[in-house]
Amino acid sequence: MSASTEPSPGDLAVSHAPSPPDEAGNPAVGPKPRFALAIASACGLGYIPIAPGTFGSLAGLVLVLLPSFAALVARRMGGPFSEIVAGGDRTIDTILSLQFLVAVATALVGVWSASHAARFWQRKDPQQVVIDEVSGQHLAVVLGVTLPLWRQPAQMIWENAGIGGRLTFHSVLGWKYLVVGFILFRVFDIWKPFPARQAESLPGGWGIMTDDWVAGVYAAVGLWIARAAGL
Repeated sequence: MSASTEPSPGDLAVSHAPSPPDEAGNPAVGPKPRFALAIASACGLGYIPIAPGTFGSLAGLVLVLLPSFAALVARRMGGPFSEIVAGGDRTIDTILSLQFLVAVATALVGVWSASHAARFWQRKDPQQVVIDEVSGQHLAVVLGVTLPLWRQPAQMIWENAGIGGRLTFHSVLGWKYLVVGFILFRVFDIWKPFPARQAESLPGGWGIMTDDWVAGVYAAVGLWIARAAGL
């Protein structure tokens, strides 16, 4: 007579036991998507126990400064750093182009990584996911300053651009814009005015990211108003 192949009760208990929680105490499912979680948490900022969203927003401000910093480095190395003449009267704003690429890349990778994080932790919007704040904060400042109520003179040079450099070749980025944009975004991100809260019902990473994009647009409008008032 052949030996029985039925699993023992102990085997069943082991095979059906839930995955152990991760280091943040969240129930985890399946293999850990380390790369996706690193992006979703903004390189670990989301694991900060106090106000992780605020730290994510601060990372968004750093992201705002990167294209200007890259252009400044290119200038000092003898490369293009402002407008590139594309023929006739047409020009390409290299800094604005970089900001657009950063915004799109952050949004896409944010949806992807947030979806993986939500699936792994079995939560609709895990607290450790702050890539949405990074993306929303970047959007708030970029829209609030690169769509100016008036255009800056094109002949203004880097030395007159202030602490923040430039957001585009025509748009000066000063520290006041960073501070006001940060405060406005945090207010709207917490308040979640229509349709931000409704956007949270979208599936996966889209629901995590979209409400912060809405908050970013509201913050941009507030920044326009502040600039019109003389900021």
